Amino acid sequence: MKPNKLYCDLFGHNYQITKKVTNHVKEYTCKCCKKQLTTNSNGRLTELTAKHQDINTALERLYNNKSMRLKRKTLTSSIC
Repeated sequence: MKPNKLYCDLFGHNYQITKKVTNHVKEYTCKCCKKQLTTNSNGRLTELTAKHQDINTALERLYNNKSMRLKRKTLTSSIC
């Protein structure tokens, strides 16, 4: 057993945010054992699988596109 894994088994994981997908969805990685989690559709943490990575990538793209449209709309309406 790896020493870092043993530490996490004894004391718990030390997660930090590694990616902010949206305001509500984030990806986390344990500093010690590098275990990755993400927020699921219920707002709970779940293991970051390939399927969840694909979902997060698509969600991030949609979120960024929407944010850009809103910024352009507010910029246009503030000029007129």
